[in-house]
Formats: sequence, structure tokens, C-alpha cells
Amino acid sequence: MPSAIRLAGFVVFAAMGWVVSEMIIPLMPEGTNPGGFSIYNAILGAILGWVMMKPAVARSPSGPLGAGITTAVAIVVWGLFFYALAEMIKQSMRMRYDGPVEAVVNIFQIMMEYGVMIAAPAVIIAIFVFGALGGWFCGAVAKRWP
Repeated sequence: MPSAIRLAGFVVFAAMGWVVSEMIIPLMPEGTNPGGFSIYNAILGAILGWVMMKPAVARSPSGPLGAGITTAVAIVVWGLFFYALAEMIKQSMRMRYDGPVEAVVNIFQIMMEYGVMIAAPAVIIAIFVFGALGGWFCGAVAKRWP
């Protein structure tokens, strides 16, 4: 059901997905085509902001900052998972795996590689600041328009 909190989470975390993605693009290996990287992450941020913030703020009106940081970290983890899954599918089409178990295990190895690649201090700070500000904003919206 649409609500002001869901809309606030949608907008703030879509913006977070976009801004953090733009910060990550220069960290990618030389020659990498980012394509729709920022757009996909903005969509992921919007979906998770819509889904996660309303129940979290409604459950704990005193802790929207934590809910915002949790949502921001969830966006990063799900983003890493989806990009690792896409890379695994690309590699499996090139017959790089001996079996399906090796392919599934490699998803998590790729996630770790991508996680190390984006672990720049500015990116980490931006994720936590956006999460805290997004949580604070959703909490303020929840008080104003319950």
C-alpha cells in the first residue's frame, strides 16, 4: 500500500543508488563499459527503499537511522549479488565451469572481488551517510504523515 514513508524511501534510496554508482564507476577496471550501471542501482535502491523502510520505521519509530543504514547495506549486498550472478552467467556461457556447483560457488567469489573493488573510503562513507540521512528523512516523514 503506498504511503509517504514508502515514497520517501523510494526517492532517497534511488538517489543513493545513483550517486554511489557514479562514485564506483571510476573504480572499475580500465575499459569497463558501465552501461546502465547507475540506472540499475537506482532502480534497486528505489525498490529496496520502498519495501524495507516502511516496516522498519513503523516497527521502531525511535531507530530510523538504523533502518536507513540497514537499507543502504542491503542495496549494496543485493547489488553485488546481482552483478556477480550476471558475471557468473557470462562465464558459464563461455563454458568456464566444470559443473553447476562450481558456478554457484563462484558467485560468492565474484561478490568478494567486486566488494574489494568498491571498498574505497569515499564510497563506504557515502553509503553510510546516505543510509543515515535516508533513515532520518523517512523517520521525519513518518512523524509528519503517519
